[in-house]
Amino acid sequence: MSQTPASAIHIDSAGLASPVQYILSPNQDERPQPAEVDMIVIHNISLPPDQYGGPGIMQLFTNQLDPQEHPYYAEIAHLKVSSHFLIRRTGELLQFVSCNQRAWHAGLSKWQGRERCNDFSVGIELEGSDIEVFEDVQYITLQALINALRQRYAIRHIVGHSDIAPGRKTDPGPFFDWQRIT
Repeated sequence: MSQTPASAIHIDSAGLASPVQYILSPNQDERPQPAEVDMIVIHNISLPPDQYGGPGIMQLFTNQLDPQEHPYYAEIAHLKVSSHFLIRRTGELLQFVSCNQRAWHAGLSKWQGRERCNDFSVGIELEGSDIEVFEDVQYITLQALINALRQRYAIRHIVGHSDIAPGRKTDPGPFFDWQRIT
């Protein structure tokens, strides 16, 4: 699939981005009311670890990960997790959960005294790891997505998973360049 034109990203009133491939994840539910989406949480993910481009992430988010396919998959196949978005190494943008719904990306989390960050955040996974830099095109797509989310929601905070789950999570990792997003 081709790269998403970064300048053309738009989030509609249903919380769906376009033009984006939408792959429905069952790992979502309603946000508690009143829910104001005001935070973006940036993650990194690669499946198998430190390998890119395969179907593992999509399989994990849709509960179709085969525990026999890779030793690491046997450890995580039981998890029920998702994210709103995934930005591939190529810059391709995929969506798994409407931004109006609660994706299950943050887990046990807290930000500025508020717990359960899934309730008020949008999760963005970057295909990558803690041990190498992200691609330029990923930053371009990420910034375009952030801009689109800001047009739809009152985004006040952009944080890493490590910021809301310190000691438990390390992503987006030391190679994520915070200076490249605004």
